[in-house]
Amino acid sequence: MPSTATSTTIAAPVREGGFIASAAGYLDDRTSLSGAVKEFGRKIFPDHWSFMLGEVALYSFVAILLSGTFLTFFFDPSMAHTVYEGSYIPLKGVPMSVAMQSTLDISFDVRGGLLMRQVHHWAALLFVASIGMHMLRVFFTGAFRKPRELNWVIGFVLFILAMGEGFTGYSLPDDLLSGNGLRIIDGMIKGIPLIGTWISFLLFGGEFPGTEIVGRLYSLHIMILPALVILFIALHMVLMVIHKHTQWPGPGRTQQNVVGNPVLPVFAAKAVGFMFLILGIIFFIASMFAINPIWNYGPYDPSPVSAGTQPDWYIGFADGALRLVPPGLEWHFPGVTLTWAILLPLLVLVLFIVAVMFYPFWEAWVTGDQREHHLLDRPRNAPTRTGIGVAGMIFYATLWAAASSDLISTHFGMAMEHVIHFLQLNLILGPIIGFWITKRICIALTKKDRTLALHGIESGRVIRLPHGEFQEVHVPLTEEERWHLVSYNDYAPIVLRPNAEGKITGRMRRRAALSRWFFEDRIEPVTTTELAKAEEHGHH
Repeated sequence: MPSTATSTTIAAPVREGGFIASAAGYLDDRTSLSGAVKEFGRKIFPDHWSFMLGEVALYSFVAILLSGTFLTFFFDPSMAHTVYEGSYIPLKGVPMSVAMQSTLDISFDVRGGLLMRQVHHWAALLFVASIGMHMLRVFFTGAFRKPRELNWVIGFVLFILAMGEGFTGYSLPDDLLSGNGLRIIDGMIKGIPLIGTWISFLLFGGEFPGTEIVGRLYSLHIMILPALVILFIALHMVLMVIHKHTQWPGPGRTQQNVVGNPVLPVFAAKAVGFMFLILGIIFFIASMFAINPIWNYGPYDPSPVSAGTQPDWYIGFADGALRLVPPGLEWHFPGVTLTWAILLPLLVLVLFIVAVMFYPFWEAWVTGDQREHHLLDRPRNAPTRTGIGVAGMIFYATLWAAASSDLISTHFGMAMEHVIHFLQLNLILGPIIGFWITKRICIALTKKDRTLALHGIESGRVIRLPHGEFQEVHVPLTEEERWHLVSYNDYAPIVLRPNAEGKITGRMRRRAALSRWFFEDRIEPVTTTELAKAEEHGHH
């Protein structure tokens, strides 16, 4: 007998709309991206101007990628010897490398080539500068605290990678300036005991200048370093979304409640407009101001080297560290000479970089603060941290200035020895003095904030009380104004207590001593009781 069972057919949903809607539906059916997009689109980003420094870095990197892609079509990273026969008449017939010749061809014979070269260079300078400014904002506001310590490390690695990108980039043309920079790097590498010479031969492909250095730097510059930069930018963005964005304290703003605009559509629209603004500024600067005119320097030749050949500003601190080393720091052994003129700057720079990279973990250990922080500090309310930041800036700026010690000497008519001795003294005393002055200023500003919160703003109007006393009338602050002055947490030094075994170790004593130093001379925030008494006195 025929079967009486019936079959059920499930019709696939019909999607209406154009090609874009159909393609979006097809992609969503197989990836479920819509949920992720909706979740990301609801993320709130504050709109304070200080948060835009990171965006400037991101959009500068976009300009670097666009202009760099254009340049890769025409640049030939070869150290082979040739004779220039291009359009630039003063260098016709001059022997040079193929890399130098292709860079000149880009500048004078490729339509738009010089503009793209200058866009690439200016964007690289802005990229490094904006990362540095962004990290200073993060440091001085305490945005690196838990749970964002790892994001601070990622940001600092990005800063190092950006400097590496810049150095490998301006070393590619094989002109006089880049050759000098590579010669300094070669000297620093060879100053490392035992392995320095072998590393130099491996990197340069023989005795300096070698035959492989430009090709290897080119691989680093267009593939390895950009891939790492993109990876760390992606990690930085992912962690920022996971941890939420920090924000300035204010009424209605809590650790969980972020005040700002959602990503879609408000923040995204603003971000796109801001990106085109940054790109427009970069192209305008590149159109109006020349940078790295290699045709004025000519190909690398050690004989015409003179004062005035400077690296890009962000690499200057390494050159300055070499110049500030006192003479005669050498140890002589049978058949071997160990020079501290190379090892000491390398050691100092490595220690400085490590100290900056892992500072969040050191501060958390010293203060004992393991709470999550989503609200920013005003720099004045953390005087010791602010003083440490200024001390680090002075240390870096002194090394940076030392890279131009020859220009300072020639432009101001000063003896080179006097310039070097002043910078050597400032490298040691400058951070100490800067720390002390900055901390005193922060404490003074905090005292002023405390007075304003309790008594209000001086009006300049003096009244006479019934008992004959003269008193100035103060205008009380608004609730929001007072909030900015008193809404911060106070921390106390760690109390030295025995551990579970009833002992106090040396490590515990050192931590307690550092904690006392970190929190000494602090100004405690205004309490609610003090505010109530001040308001009662004001009404009276």
